Amino acid sequence: MSTRTDSAGHDPVIESRDQLIAAFAKGEKPKDRWRIGTEHEKFVYDRGDHHAPSYEEKGGIHALLIGLTRYGWNPVYEGGKIIALSGSDGTISLEPAGQLELSGAPLENLHQTCAETGRHLEQVKYVGDQLGLGFLGLGMWPDKSRSDLPIMPKGRYAIMLRHMPRVGSLGLDMMLRTCTIQTNLDYGSEADMAQKFRVSLALQPLATALFANSPFTDGKPNGFLSYRSHIWSDTDPARTGMLPFVFEDGFGYERYADYALDVPMYFVYRDGRYIDAAGLSFRDFLDGKLSVLPGEKPTEKDWEDHLSTAFPEVRMKSFLEMRGADGGPWNRICALPALWVGLLYDQGALDAAWDVVKDWSMEERQMLRDSVPRLGLDAPVGGGRKLRDIAREVIGIARSGLAARARLNGSGDNETGYLSFLEEVAASGKTNAERLLDRYHGEWQGDVSRVYADESF
Repeated sequence: MSTRTDSAGHDPVIESRDQLIAAFAKGEKPKDRWRIGTEHEKFVYDRGDHHAPSYEEKGGIHALLIGLTRYGWNPVYEGGKIIALSGSDGTISLEPAGQLELSGAPLENLHQTCAETGRHLEQVKYVGDQLGLGFLGLGMWPDKSRSDLPIMPKGRYAIMLRHMPRVGSLGLDMMLRTCTIQTNLDYGSEADMAQKFRVSLALQPLATALFANSPFTDGKPNGFLSYRSHIWSDTDPARTGMLPFVFEDGFGYERYADYALDVPMYFVYRDGRYIDAAGLSFRDFLDGKLSVLPGEKPTEKDWEDHLSTAFPEVRMKSFLEMRGADGGPWNRICALPALWVGLLYDQGALDAAWDVVKDWSMEERQMLRDSVPRLGLDAPVGGGRKLRDIAREVIGIARSGLAARARLNGSGDNETGYLSFLEEVAASGKTNAERLLDRYHGEWQGDVSRVYADESF
């Protein structure tokens, strides 16, 4: 989740709805300036007893952040405490229960993305070795209850933790017990945005299935392959979901702005602190009628903050954010941007991907979204097929898109190699979650703690 480092006091004030819409248009870039941003989270645990370390404890999360500053990362403070780090490779931040996230820099190609990921994980592992900390690549804590987990000292999280139980039964699990990999990609025009949004939203359940990696809860199988994805179905219906309006004629910046205006607020950030505005209306804020800031109108930063509190399967800010994948080990981090760059950054591939999904009805798209967390690649798609039946085709389209980009590394290799993990999953029809379940029922003999040895970085 986003980390604010400054007050909105000097930001331009928003006087009209047109300025909200213009924020999306400002994201347009010519193709030669399209970049790749990759975000990945991992669970932090104590190697001695596998507990999730608190912020303050000796060798805990604060010590981990301090240790990473040796690599040139600069501390970001909130309330006098380090809650993030900034540097040339992006931002390192904390999720609510201490999950560690890298929000990577905008990069030109996947070779750079994988190099950035490698640098980060090597740094994290080195500091973790000094502190006795390990890092787990899964979509959900396999053995921790909510009460087992610490809370990080970030103001927005305190507001969200209070609000989540009012609007859904699993929102606290989303905040405290899950990890994800996400990819942020650019668009060139409103029409380009709309096509990319539609393709990526329709195919987001495929990414969920391919990256399914959260089959355990409280030390036992939970009946799902991606329980993390299931959690989003009962987090907050006002800010999650498949957004049917994206597929309607005329969809563009204005329609998404109207959607975001109807998403209830969480907070307003002023003078280094978060003001609780949970459940209030941004439309009222736009009219100067927000009860917690009477007479004050929002700024551009306030709108940016608000956009970050909507959680649909694909999210628009001044770029598109792919949100469907569980967290996972090293090789999967590079595979997610490879899938979406291959599908969305070459026009021939984008058109071919649209041909795959364009005839799906909204009911079919929703049925696929609802069934994927439990069924994975066996989830039904239109025409009596299963998701596994189109997985190889879609990955093949992504491969053709990456080949057409022809972005080579120093050895002369293009970017298609980063799809190898997904090609293996599609060929076998077996997700990592299913492989973990096989181990649980086999060699692990029902001992889920074995996952720490097998799935840590």
